[in-house]
Amino acid sequence: MFSLSELRQTRVFQEALEEGRQEGRQEGRQEGRQEGRQEGRQEGEIIGKLASVPLLLRAGVNPQEIAASLGLSLEQVLELARSREACAKRSPGESER
Repeated sequence: MFSLSELRQTRVFQEALEEGRQEGRQEGRQEGRQEGRQEGRQEGEIIGKLASVPLLLRAGVNPQEIAASLGLSLEQVLELARSREACAKRSPGESER
């Protein structure tokens, strides 16, 4: 019968331990990639919604309807509307400070 310290020194134990570590690393990488893809999709979805706000405002859709339709907060829509107005008030040659 092997003691625990003797068992840990065997080649079979060492190989099993290394295999377990490799599998754990591989699973971790796969989970990380999946999480990264999911986060990327969510960011892309939000960016697409935010990009459509100015177009909808120009088309005359009111901010409350935009927020409800796109699943954005009213504050997000209003902030975009304010920034759009600020950009429109600047003269073409004026630079930001």
